[in-house]
Amino acid sequence: MSASTKSVGEIEQQVKEKGDQIRQLKADGISKEDLARHIVELKALKAKLPGESEPPKTEKKPKTKKGPQNKKTQKKEPESMSEAELRQARLDKVQSMRDASVEPFEYSFKVTRTAMQLISEYDGRLENGEEDEEADVSVAGRIMTRRVFGKLAFFTLQDETGTIQLQMDKGRLGDSFKDLKAWTDGGDIIGICGTVRRTDKGELTVYAKEWKMLTKAVLQLPDKFHGLQDISKRYRSRHLDMIVNPDVRDTFRKRATITSMFRRLLDDMGFLEIETPVLHSQSGGAEAKPFETFHNSMGLDLTLRIATELHLKRLIVGGFNRVYELGRIFRNEGISTRHNPEFTSIELYQAYADYHDMMDLTEHLVCSIAQDPNVCGGLTIPYGEHTISLERPWRRVTMHDIVKEEIPDFDFSALDVSDPSSLDKAKETAMKAGVPGVDDLNSVGEVLNQCFEELCEPKLIQPTFVIDYPVEVSPLAKPHRTKPGIVERFELFAVGREHANSFSELTDPVDQRARFEAQAAKKAAGDEEACDVDEDFLAALEQGMPPTGGLGIGIDRLVMLLTNSPSIRDVIAFPLLKPDST
Repeated sequence: MSASTKSVGEIEQQVKEKGDQIRQLKADGISKEDLARHIVELKALKAKLPGESEPPKTEKKPKTKKGPQNKKTQKKEPESMSEAELRQARLDKVQSMRDASVEPFEYSFKVTRTAMQLISEYDGRLENGEEDEEADVSVAGRIMTRRVFGKLAFFTLQDETGTIQLQMDKGRLGDSFKDLKAWTDGGDIIGICGTVRRTDKGELTVYAKEWKMLTKAVLQLPDKFHGLQDISKRYRSRHLDMIVNPDVRDTFRKRATITSMFRRLLDDMGFLEIETPVLHSQSGGAEAKPFETFHNSMGLDLTLRIATELHLKRLIVGGFNRVYELGRIFRNEGISTRHNPEFTSIELYQAYADYHDMMDLTEHLVCSIAQDPNVCGGLTIPYGEHTISLERPWRRVTMHDIVKEEIPDFDFSALDVSDPSSLDKAKETAMKAGVPGVDDLNSVGEVLNQCFEELCEPKLIQPTFVIDYPVEVSPLAKPHRTKPGIVERFELFAVGREHANSFSELTDPVDQRARFEAQAAKKAAGDEEACDVDEDFLAALEQGMPPTGGLGIGIDRLVMLLTNSPSIRDVIAFPLLKPDST
């Protein structure tokens, strides 16, 4: 039975509309079972068209050899192309755009909404299938996924705040829809202007009226499910890591909030941030091996700073009561999940304060930051398999007492440090407890510290101030006011590692010189981490420094704690790595 010309036109229109409906349903994620009915209806419509029921037979043409004119049929599918071929294909698209007088690397684009702003603005608005035809929004970002169905396409666009779906079709875009299909790839950065609708499946979508290529990506993104799983590659290609792993971007956004809050909190308390030199003529302020360099025009051997301490304390001598610096520190040491040769710390010094005040200040700073909704939003946080409570007050325990918890039958505090046999007893006890590396230690205090580091530190999961350290391992701290051989110092530990270090600062220049000279003797004996005698600092100290409390906090380790990150490399945007042998 043949159809009239008019009825044929109507049927063709019905076929087109049904085809568009099926493509939309596919894009909205309809199940195969539900889609089957629509396909049957489409086939039934096509069967009504003349010649559809019995297609005319055509004679088979003899095969001919493919020549240059058949190049288009030889085009490879992206799945079968090498990385070099994929890169060249994208460069060919760059040239194609330029041949069409279209700039593939635009100069600017006016963005009126982010993905998160749209999601918030339309929360609870628009029924499924409804469009806000009055909306006129412009969004920009990177294409993460492309789904093209003939005259209809859906992209997932990612910007700094999240993702939003884009809908493009030939009916709205006209001839530029053809260019969209031909020129775009995953990873490209595009701009879209259009209205806002919600699909039948409830997906908020920008329905494009115009599009513009902003940056043509020459390299493809890693495979969504298998790409960029290698940890080393993630660190080396951090830009890719951030593109494909939103949690990584979130970690660095939180890091920025944490450092900003440190500054804001201290500024509000009357502290001044004053920058100190990175290049030092001699290392000091910590026990660490420095990086060495040379100043050509001055003919000077220099080191990169291992701490900001000595210069900041000279500022206290100069009349500032509260100073700090948040900056980079460089130590020529090994690399591990908690050590990076270049790291960030904040050091602060407060005149007329002691290490008890610094403990209170540490709790205040860390708890205030953790409670911020853009960091943790509370004081109970996860870390690995543990749940950490930052509720104040935190535990405070002396080094002697916590070591005694692990070696209950021996009391280091009962030893007479002036008796040479005390060192032998301490070493014997430590070795029986399984503590390594005590043979070469030269004092009871060093043995006590080694026992703490080996037996106690890994077990300190909840925030703990370990206080009152041996003088032998604390060359810049003030002697304890009641305990001989002990200094007023604490370190903060959590999840088995140190996060902060603090002293009641040593203000006696004679005592300080004696300790520097002891450090210098250790350095002369081959200890690469011992410091020299800093005459400039001693001269400042002899002018008189008021009683002062000092505090240093490792930013990287604190960010690890507050973002549940297992490695320091996870919180440093571009950590130092060995050259890639591949």
